[in-house]
Amino acid sequence: MTTTDPRGIRALFDNEARLSWVLAALAGLIGAAAFTHTSGYFVTFMTGNTERAVLGWFDEQGEMAAAAALLLTSFLTGVVVASWCRRRFWSGHPHGPTLITTLSLAAAAGIDAISYAAADIATIDFVPILFVAFGVGALNTSFVKNGEVSVPLSYVTGTLVKLAQGIERHLSGGSCADWLGYFLLFAAFATGALTGGLLSLLVAGWAMLITAAGVCLLVTCYTYLHLDRHGPLESA
Repeated sequence: MTTTDPRGIRALFDNEARLSWVLAALAGLIGAAAFTHTSGYFVTFMTGNTERAVLGWFDEQGEMAAAAALLLTSFLTGVVVASWCRRRFWSGHPHGPTLITTLSLAAAAGIDAISYAAADIATIDFVPILFVAFGVGALNTSFVKNGEVSVPLSYVTGTLVKLAQGIERHLSGGSCADWLGYFLLFAAFATGALTGGLLSLLVAGWAMLITAAGVCLLVTCYTYLHLDRHGPLESA
């Protein structure tokens, strides 16, 4: 690749790319809501949940290990269900999984709001977190190419690896297009996490979940009514 790549640079800012930033920020916000208003549960960090599920039994944290295993199961189920729905019902709506995420977040917020009203506890219970993990799993199937996820929204480790590889390619004669897209995706996720952290200082967990559900609903409406009609499907 040459040092100038205007077409590659333009592709970094198309509708799909901008949507990926919004959804990555949403994933960061969701992760922050779950982490700051619970006992430290991960809904976006499946590497951490895997280690907890295995290692928790070795340091007398069996309850946390079991919780991590359930979160993994819920996340995987969200991926499977969203992928099945894409194949069976959403051939004309490639970003349909955002609808599942919206419903999952709304259910989690509703359940947690009821618990909050009954017990006046600011933390989020574990059952709503399972719904959140399910929704995050579904969210990660929002971008699929050739049957495989092309933009893993909450897989920050992979994004950083690709970012570093892109920097090396740029230094070896490529262009900033080799890494800028991955940097923007990472920055969007971090911004979402920061926003969630700031919100956690002001509102209860259920309110953060409602905020995330509202954002996801707006994105779902946008993709259904505009992007899927005038965006990638047009070229398909």
